[in-house]
Amino acid sequence: MGIFKKEHKKFEYKPRYYKGDGNPYEFKHKFDEYRTTVGKRKSLKDKFTTALEEFKSSEHGGFNKTIVFIIIILTLIFLYLIDFDLSIFLQN
Repeated sequence: MGIFKKEHKKFEYKPRYYKGDGNPYEFKHKFDEYRTTVGKRKSLKDKFTTALEEFKSSEHGGFNKTIVFIIIILTLIFLYLIDFDLSIFLQN
């Protein structure tokens, strides 16, 4: 039973009355053609590096000030909840 490798049968269905381009049953996200991280199989590291390059080369680039502000506020709330003493950062 294990001597011969069983190959999967491929079924190429072509609709009889469909006259468009491509496969009508192909699943594709509408923004895939604009993304550089979608498509070829890449490693996780390659996906992160291409995403960072795309982020840096975009129009807005850099960082979002609102996100940084929210992160700072949440960090301060967390430090308050665990009773962290912020006076170690201040000089007398």
